[in-house]
Amino acid sequence: MSYEEQAKQEALRWSKSLDKRSSLIQRRSKQVQSKMNEKIPSRVHGVVTDSVRSMIELALTTSEYIRPVNVHPDWSFEERERQVRELVNKYKKAAAVEGAGTGFGGFWLGVADFPLLLSIKMKFLFDAAQVYGWNVHSYEERVYLLHVFMLAFSSDEVRGEVKRKVMGWNDLEMMEKNVDWKTLQIEYRDTLDLVKLLQLIPGFGAVVGYVANGRLLEQLGETTIQSSRLRLL
Repeated sequence: MSYEEQAKQEALRWSKSLDKRSSLIQRRSKQVQSKMNEKIPSRVHGVVTDSVRSMIELALTTSEYIRPVNVHPDWSFEERERQVRELVNKYKKAAAVEGAGTGFGGFWLGVADFPLLLSIKMKFLFDAAQVYGWNVHSYEERVYLLHVFMLAFSSDEVRGEVKRKVMGWNDLEMMEKNVDWKTLQIEYRDTLDLVKLLQLIPGFGAVVGYVANGRLLEQLGETTIQSSRLRLL
């Protein structure tokens, strides 16, 4: 098979995997986390909520996340994907280092990690979109990228609907493409699982932050690649 055919087959398998229910361990983890969320100071929840709202506003109305990316029009699809994977590695390292730094500082510095990590994720997403050929200056394409972000960090209950929108984006009415920022905020907060919350522990949080942030960026990278494959191929 050609590279494009192999990529499409991988993307179709990935798409089917999204329909599977999370593992028992993940579901138990979410239940425990839900109880822990009730004990986390409201100020922390406020930071996450405000960060997500700000992220959406910046993504839709400004050029905050748009940086010049060197893209050659004669690149093959394979070369574009090689460039995207290099971006994943680059931003994964940046996210990991940032997580280690804020994790080392304890609780409140760890809380500051939420908006910083969001910014790193969004810059990766917009860079990768340019490599794939999306017009990131278009409002509609920016909304699409926010849905890809949401797909990467959705629970079983929400993932199916978000997947439907992402996979059938070109056929949706404009009203269907609106972003529910409140759902996005809740889903993103809940994917900052127990491991991520351990980042708030002084000292020990540095190790956790390094690993967790890298993993979360990798998760976004995989979703971006597979979603783009299905849309392009």
